[in-house]
Amino acid sequence: MLAGVLRAHEGRLQVLLWQRAKPPHENRWALPGGRLGDDEDVERSIRRQLAEKVDVHKLSHVEQLAAFSDPGRVPGRRVVATAFLGLVPSDVDPEVPADTTWHALDDPPPTAFDHERITHAARDRLRAKLSYTNLGFALAPAEFTISELRRIYSAALGYQVAATNLQRVLTRRGALQPTGRTVPAGPSGGRPPALFRFTSPGLEITDPFAVFRPPPGAS
Repeated sequence: MLAGVLRAHEGRLQVLLWQRAKPPHENRWALPGGRLGDDEDVERSIRRQLAEKVDVHKLSHVEQLAAFSDPGRVPGRRVVATAFLGLVPSDVDPEVPADTTWHALDDPPPTAFDHERITHAARDRLRAKLSYTNLGFALAPAEFTISELRRIYSAALGYQVAATNLQRVLTRRGALQPTGRTVPAGPSGGRPPALFRFTSPGLEITDPFAVFRPPPGAS
């Protein structure tokens, strides 16, 4: 089993990778994972492996992604990988071993086996679900300003999102609610920004026919 663990951080979508020390693909970067225990279901197993191997305890969302079964995906004996998407909130910075680090998904290092393909599948699943669900809750802090949320969605989607449109869409879907609190205004003054939260801490389909679309000319 493998996990594409993603977060939106410093304006970019990042993936967690560890550097292999042994052949095959020595020194290449790989997704974390391991084998299913005899007494585990798959989600419990991947959460345990991430906690043990890369100290990622605070996954805000995990879901099964796909099975990758190309006969030549790894050298030697055939290995079928069940891959997962895992998300970490932007304000969580888990401790990781020296051989593990976050990498920008738009500028990844050389990866082992088919792990780049799996990473792209995780990214694509995230982007698709941001369109018709409230999955942004898994990338955001518990409370946030609309400007902070815009930066998170922009990093995850790969293009700049308009703050007013984002707030309007998510509010209309019932995904956002104000906390009644504010944060201090910036150096330029003005009205103190309001704090919001997602109405549900779990995955919900909010609009099955909706799609966030990049503006014309966006990559």
